[in-house]
Amino acid sequence: MPEPSKTPWPDGLRFTFGTLTVLPVPVTRWDRSAARGGMLCAPLAGAVVGGCAALAGVALLALGASALVAAVASAAVPAALTRGLHLDGLADTADGLGSGRPAEDALRIMKQSDIGPFGVITLVLVLLAQVAALAQAYGGSWARGALAAVVSATAARLALTLAARAGVPAARPEGLGAAVAGVVPVRAAALTAVLVTGATAAAGALLGTYDIVRTAVAVVAALLAAELLLRHCTRRFGGVTGDVFGGLAETAATVSLLVLSLGQ
Repeated sequence: MPEPSKTPWPDGLRFTFGTLTVLPVPVTRWDRSAARGGMLCAPLAGAVVGGCAALAGVALLALGASALVAAVASAAVPAALTRGLHLDGLADTADGLGSGRPAEDALRIMKQSDIGPFGVITLVLVLLAQVAALAQAYGGSWARGALAAVVSATAARLALTLAARAGVPAARPEGLGAAVAGVVPVRAAALTAVLVTGATAAAGALLGTYDIVRTAVAVVAALLAAELLLRHCTRRFGGVTGDVFGGLAETAATVSLLVLSLGQ
């Protein structure tokens, strides 16, 4: 039987918060219709995660902490709220790509519980870049730091929405990657990208006219970087996995933070 065309939004919201965060939200449906709604709602989960990260950073600044300490907190909160799954996916993806092995062997390496040298190096560099960019933003003002935390987390999950679009295959027949691969219609993914980019630009307007452009550019650059990685992984592995989704999220978050740190 064909899948119902109606997207179950309550189930989609439960899907996105239940799978992309540690918040106690039960996933009541695991079918492709719920996954479609969940991936379309992914940026909303990102905004919530980013809001928590911003709150932690701003609270520490109010208590007299330095911009660097606030930046560390804002980088740590998204990791805690996702059980580190995105960072783990980034490390596994780096190990798979760096192995130089055929797709089947690379996927087996990614599935192993340990982290190899490529994964360790990638994690260190990515976290350093995120903390450095956030520290610069918080050094400018608490508002700039908070905006950077929210925008980066939102852009990270928006990259997942686009990666789950129709036409992107799963590399394995099981796992989260297979559950969400290809569930989002291309038009819906594009519309979501436009709406989220516009919303983040509007948030940038609270800081000034220049920040409208800079925030929008940060999101677009994040999506382009994630798209390049997605295409490389699809060619290399034959499709996407849960690890690849994690790698895409961290890549988008890092690129958006780096762009937001420019010109401050």
